[in-house]
Amino acid sequence: MKILVGYDGSKVADDVIKLAHKHAKAFKADVYIVTSLEQDPALKKEDIDKAESKLEKLQTPFKVDDIRCETQTSVSYQSPGEDLVNYARDNNIDEIIIGIRRRSKVGKLVFGSTAQYVILEAPCPVLAVK
Repeated sequence: MKILVGYDGSKVADDVIKLAHKHAKAFKADVYIVTSLEQDPALKKEDIDKAESKLEKLQTPFKVDDIRCETQTSVSYQSPGEDLVNYARDNNIDEIIIGIRRRSKVGKLVFGSTAQYVILEAPCPVLAVK
């Protein structure tokens, strides 16, 4: 089994990591933690380095329990939702675990909803954590 975790560094993302760890242990699954950054002129190398450093630290509890865990920082012109769904398709992911947060209707309209896109477009079951 393969589990994809969409990680954005938020408070709920830490809960997502804990749940992914439990699922990986229970189902003897491999875990893929992906941070998706949208290509933008304001995106700096330091932002990418910071994201990669955080991902490396997230691997520790998985290594302790001998759970295969890979991390990736993806920088592309796709939205994070599109990036996660494409990663899931390309890598035959069996389950996606993402965090969600409450947003106003205007916020969803202006910024979109990564979680909504992933839930509707994913090629596999999606577990949303709030």
